[in-house]
Amino acid sequence: MMQGVKRKLVYVGGYEVLGLVVGTSVMALLTGDSLSSTGPLAIIISVVATVWNMGYNYLFEAWEARQNDRTRTVWRRILHAVGFQATLVCFLVPLIAWWLNITLVHAFLLDIVFIVYVPFYTLAYNWAFDKIFGVPSSAMNEADSQENVMKGEPAPSSRLNHGETETDADKMSLAIS
Repeated sequence: MMQGVKRKLVYVGGYEVLGLVVGTSVMALLTGDSLSSTGPLAIIISVVATVWNMGYNYLFEAWEARQNDRTRTVWRRILHAVGFQATLVCFLVPLIAWWLNITLVHAFLLDIVFIVYVPFYTLAYNWAFDKIFGVPSSAMNEADSQENVMKGEPAPSSRLNHGETETDADKMSLAIS
């Protein structure tokens, strides 16, 4: 089961590469421009989305870790996907308007395809990613953690680095926080 920074980098890298390929193609179709014209905008959008994706997932997982029930339900996945897209739009619409020299309304209308598509893409990508790599420790309840330990997998803890073990002091500190 992949955890920590490695998981986040693999997640974001795969998400953005696939999104870049689709985004460049769709943007070219919507604007009637060539791929060489929409490509640079798609790359900038991808960089903005990548940076925000890392930040958003950090914030979401911090919130998730504080919940009594950490199970990644369909509704929690929908909340994650819609929340990511809604906040990303705040960054992208002004960027698209500036790059294409169009109004914010026109940029929003142009972006509407992505506004509708990306939450479904995010939901499907997250679901598939979790199926392939397992869920992060932030999405595991205590019972799930114990079950994984019984299978011989390390106890998930965001405070541990590769090769470290959890001490009684660490457990006490986790119980207090």
